[in-house]
Formats: sequence, structure tokens, C-alpha cells
Amino acid sequence: MPFSRKTALITGAASGIGLATARYLVEQGARRLILIDRDAESLARIDLPCTLDLLPGDVADETFWGQVAVRLDGLDHAVVNAGVAGAGAIADLDFAEWRRILSVNLDGAFLTVRAAMRAMGERGGSIVATASAAGIKPEAGVAAYGASKAALIHLVKVAAKEGAPANIRVNAIAPSGVETPVWDAVPMFSDRAEEIGRDAAFAELAAMATPLGRYAKPEEIAAQIAFLLSDAAALITGTTLVSDGGYTL
Repeated sequence: MPFSRKTALITGAASGIGLATARYLVEQGARRLILIDRDAESLARIDLPCTLDLLPGDVADETFWGQVAVRLDGLDHAVVNAGVAGAGAIADLDFAEWRRILSVNLDGAFLTVRAAMRAMGERGGSIVATASAAGIKPEAGVAAYGASKAALIHLVKVAAKEGAPANIRVNAIAPSGVETPVWDAVPMFSDRAEEIGRDAAFAELAAMATPLGRYAKPEEIAAQIAFLLSDAAALITGTTLVSDGGYTL
């Protein structure tokens, strides 16, 4: 199996893409998972057949990463997945809301990538960051989120260049709609979901936004992340896999 006896770090691991990726890696042989999420209650409920280090904390807190560093020995893979969503026109957006989104999505990603690269050292490894199609295609009302993901895509490219001499590969995946709890923070979705139900709201949005007419399941994105982490992608680094149902066309 491609991840036999491997150790992987996953942030934002308590739900959505992060949890789906944790499950997938275990199914493919991962020996040890280091799972991070600020939702300590949901994190504590994770039960997988491997060695688990469950670390509740804020990925944007540098002090937290100082404590985590000692747990990253033998790290082979990292999934930089923790993120938050939000919406609002630039003219109406509070600076505090801008900073909230950039802090988690960009500062937290930087601290995660830095910690992973330091832990991997000269042994090499692979890192995948969860970006977004919003970082590629501009849309009104998502300035903070889109800017954070566009910056993350560029961070991945720089990290790939710096990591290459140590055989550390760094890539990103850019989904559009994925059926995860992050949508609950988007008023447009949460209001509609309350009216017609979550499944119907996802179907309605996807029909409008994507040529393929549907959003991704977390398990589908997890499988694509695993491909980028694996030796099957051994010559792929510094790239962004756009998995968006045609949204960015």
C-alpha cells in the first residue's frame, strides 16, 4: 500500500476534507497520524486503526507549533488543510474579519508548511495544501478568502522550489465546491440550506456554478490529495491540481 508505515500530519482534521483524508491514508497503510484541529471535542471523537496523536490547537498560533515540533519526528507527509471561510464586499468588510480569515488560511498555512519542512529535513517528504478555486477565479464578495487562497498557491510554489534540494515536494489542490461544514459560515448557503435542506442547497449551488453540475464529496478530494502525496506523483511539485467541476473555465 502506498502509505505503508508512513507518518502524516493533517490540519483541520476533525471534519470535511481533513477527516476524509485521515481515513483514506489509514486505509492505504499509514502507521501514524498527527491530527490537528481547534475543535477539540470533534477531534477527540476520531477513532482510526493506527497510532493517533490528537492535538487540539490553533494553526495560526506560533507558540502552539513550538509545542507540536517535538511530535513531528519521522514525518513523511503533511496535509495543510485547516481553513475558514467568510464573505463580504471589500467596502463593507471589517478589518478584523479580513485578519481572521488571513490568519488561519495563510499564517496558519505558513506555520504548518514551515514545521513540516523542518521536520522532514534532508529525508524528504511531500506536502499538499488545500487551496481553492476562489484563489484562481475572482468573484465578488470573497476578497479575504480568495486572497488568502491565491497567496497560499504562491506559497506552495516557493516552498516547492526551496524544498526540492531535500526532495520535499509541495503541491496544492484547488477545489471549488466541496460538501463540507465550511459552507455553514457562508450566509448565502446557510440561509438557503435552512429553507430547503443541505443536500438540496448543495445541488442548487452546484447546478448554477459548475459545468459538471455537482460539487465534490470530501472523499473524492481526499483521494486526489493522497495521489499528490504518494510516489505516483514523484515528479510533481509546485503545481496546483484544480478539481472544480469546470468552475474556473
